[in-house]
Amino acid sequence: MNIITSEKNFAEIETDVLIIPVLTDDTPDSSILAALNTATDGLVAAYFEEGEKQDNRFPSTLFFTGGSLAAKRLLLYGMGNRDLSFLCLQKAAGEAIRKLSPQPIKSAAFLLPDRLANPTSVQAIIEGAMLGAMRGNLYHTNGAGAVGIESLTIIGESQNAADFEPAIQHATINAEAANFARKLGFEPGNVMTPTRLAELAEEMCGREGLGFEALDEEVMKQMGMGAILGVSRGSEEPARLIVMKHEPEGANPSELIALVGKGITFDSGGISIKPGDHMEDMKYDMGGGAAVIGAMQIIAKRKPNARVLGIVAASENLPSGRAYKPGDVLRSLSGKTIEVINTDAEGRLVLADAITYAASQGATKIIDIATLTGAVVVALSDIRAGVMGTNQELIDELIQAGEETGELLWQLPFDKEYAAMLKSDIADIKNLGGKVAGSITGGMFLKPFADPIAWAHLDIGGTGYYEEEKPFMAKGATGFGARLLAHYVMKQAANSIKA
Repeated sequence: MNIITSEKNFAEIETDVLIIPVLTDDTPDSSILAALNTATDGLVAAYFEEGEKQDNRFPSTLFFTGGSLAAKRLLLYGMGNRDLSFLCLQKAAGEAIRKLSPQPIKSAAFLLPDRLANPTSVQAIIEGAMLGAMRGNLYHTNGAGAVGIESLTIIGESQNAADFEPAIQHATINAEAANFARKLGFEPGNVMTPTRLAELAEEMCGREGLGFEALDEEVMKQMGMGAILGVSRGSEEPARLIVMKHEPEGANPSELIALVGKGITFDSGGISIKPGDHMEDMKYDMGGGAAVIGAMQIIAKRKPNARVLGIVAASENLPSGRAYKPGDVLRSLSGKTIEVINTDAEGRLVLADAITYAASQGATKIIDIATLTGAVVVALSDIRAGVMGTNQELIDELIQAGEETGELLWQLPFDKEYAAMLKSDIADIKNLGGKVAGSITGGMFLKPFADPIAWAHLDIGGTGYYEEEKPFMAKGATGFGARLLAHYVMKQAANSIKA
């Protein structure tokens, strides 16, 4: 989607649809609405008079302008009594764009009243619009494509729209990367194999100037990555450890932030096979890895003065005569042995080797992100992701980054007593702690592979993909985490400069 600004009067903007947000306390006499009402010969007043509020929210109504404006259509979008937070504005913009999706609309314009004419609101609206515009119908043969609206114009009520340019640039970079991560997730498992994921990550790194390396199974075997290789053993598709590097000149050489993502491109559960219902959704089990790739794209474009290592442990988890089994013992890269209780707890296995690799490269902070458990869905639904770890300052900074990007986190308890649930009779640790506290024990499994480095774990089992479409976003991959992780890195780099 191409984002532009215009200094023209709203009545002169040639577009398929002009979008006007309407809040609960707006009236036909509100400045911008009054001018619009005059230009449309009372259309806005009729909207207020005839439209019945629902939960203090005016209905969203699409009109043909009949030539009263240069725009062909007018969408009065009822936002209700919103708090105008970043997330609420993002969702509102996504909802507005998605309401237009059944129409043959290729261009739109947002007319922002003065109360929304600030950089934060503009960024939220653009990100929401771009995320809302993306569709998951990559393989429809009717030519619909993945994105409907091709251009979006931003107009301010009275402020110079050129003042929004930095916010527009940041929003575009963020949304393009999040949509890139979503596209990786939308692709079916027969296309998005570990090898293909590595190829697309390499293309992105080459395009954006990042360092790239993909470790193949022979190299991983020589290094002793028995955990990820154990998971991949049941598949004909070879595993890859994708490594992306941002190393700007002048960055502190003693600090290295590692972003580590789970990249299970399809998860059948292995020998501990999943139920058939909704197993097709397990193509989204690489959502954490996709988020890391998306975050690295943002980092490459925005160029923070910080060293960043992006790692994606990519594999398939399938049953076969060669597949690893419950009761097997795997030796990880760290040397720690792992008793396999359930082969469907594979994400933590591939992450164990990836985290150890990050530590071996000198990481001083490690953040992993994964669609790790269904337990986090039970706890937090698809509203927030769970976060836990060993460094409270790191966790607090990630939570704040989530609030500022609309990718919300909630800290889960991490008492040492949970570790007892992972005690194994035969090995150093087992990969499943039982039926209770599943998200917490999943994180607790990863802890010894990160110790003593500052580490946080993001469980996006509920937020990494939507099982049903939302008013503001299509069903499927969400790209959750790409913007959050990149924003965290940007703030760390900025704070380092101030210090």
